[in-house]
Amino acid sequence: MANFNLNKVIIGGRLTAEPELRTTNSQVPVVRLTVAVNRRFGNRDTEQPQADFINVVAWRSTAEFISRYFHKGSSICLSGSIQVRNYTDQSGQKRYVTEVVADEAYFVDSKSESGYSAPATPVNNDSVPEEYGMLNDNNAYQNQTAPAFDDVTEDELPF
Repeated sequence: MANFNLNKVIIGGRLTAEPELRTTNSQVPVVRLTVAVNRRFGNRDTEQPQADFINVVAWRSTAEFISRYFHKGSSICLSGSIQVRNYTDQSGQKRYVTEVVADEAYFVDSKSESGYSAPATPVNNDSVPEEYGMLNDNNAYQNQTAPAFDDVTEDELPF
């Protein structure tokens, strides 16, 4: 029997607050944020949309990219993996945290909707610091810019 493990998450939603870039003691950039993700179906009685609030952490170039180009209310698409970690709080209680570790961040809004003119590039995370107990083999930073579509006419579109 083959051993199969897969931990891949893709979420799209809006930032609930301004991302705040910090650095670890070893000068590694990190950003923590919360993304509001609408559920497929709203509340049956009130028909109000419901959302889940997903905690996300991003490291290195991905953290810098998010903190530079995304703001409270920005639409964002993230891919990465789920991580569960634990710690003991000040009162001695063991606490568990489940979060998405984002490896890539993508723009969702058009340039005019977001108000920012940044390249529509996915940014891959470098490896997560060893002190967090989780290394990742994705050490290559892909800095590929997507083609500019500002000057494409409707006649040139294939659909």
